[in-house]
Amino acid sequence: MLNSQWLRTYVTLADEGSFTQTAILLNMTQPGVSQHLKKLELSVGVPLVQRIGKKIILTDAGRAIYELGRRRFAEEKKLLESIGEDLPDVGRVGIGCSGSFATLLYAQLMPKIVAAKELQIELRAAPHSDIVDSVINGQLDIGVINYAPDGEALNGQKIGHEDLCLITPKSVGSDAPDFPELQALGFIGHPDGQRYAEMLMPKNFRGFTGFSKMRLRGFVNQITQIPTPVAAGAGYTILPRSGVDSFPDYKALSIARLRRPVRHELWVIHRAGRLLPARCSWAIKEIQKLADRLSVIT
Repeated sequence: MLNSQWLRTYVTLADEGSFTQTAILLNMTQPGVSQHLKKLELSVGVPLVQRIGKKIILTDAGRAIYELGRRRFAEEKKLLESIGEDLPDVGRVGIGCSGSFATLLYAQLMPKIVAAKELQIELRAAPHSDIVDSVINGQLDIGVINYAPDGEALNGQKIGHEDLCLITPKSVGSDAPDFPELQALGFIGHPDGQRYAEMLMPKNFRGFTGFSKMRLRGFVNQITQIPTPVAAGAGYTILPRSGVDSFPDYKALSIARLRRPVRHELWVIHRAGRLLPARCSWAIKEIQKLADRLSVIT
């Protein structure tokens, strides 16, 4: 490893071509400049300059060391500038949330992504347990989950709520179906379908006696496609409001009126003790805007 102080003296000497001017710029004596040059030459084992009168000419090795020094100091300058400047439109932001929330959020972030060429948005749809783990271990900067975080590893802020929606085909004609009508339609399952059903059905339908007794019509794993069979008239399902609003053919869906609405809380989380950069603070504000929109709608 080359001594940084000797290298800086050498790069300045190569730029100025004068021991006197180098000494003035670096607030050194001329013997001090000569000593730094000698020590640097000893460390690499070859001469770096040729003296011709009062002028100096770089050797081939000297030119290589000079270019190395210029690159190193330029990189250091760039690093220090990037550390000192905390800009909201430069750098990476990793965000984790549900698939339906991600669909709406990505559309909301797109104008900024297009405009800010140095901003990198990594938006990851994942189960809440995976989001929590990824924020704790630093893979993600921010997460959106539907419960308050446990323990001391995370900071959490409640930003709103989101209704669970029981959706039926628009063609059904009723926005308040009873349980026999739902059984006739059949349930369109999905990865969170059983959990949502067990949260919503007991509070709103007396005929519900357990998920295992529900009539199933199919199963869809892709979040953006779950409402598709419902819109076509093949059944009903239960989704967060974001899953309904993000569906392109949402006008073909009907959201049932419930006697006892069921809501998810929305929490934004980040690793405890971390000072978030400006780009993450901007992202949280955008997440809050979407949460406000969902809360007002519901």
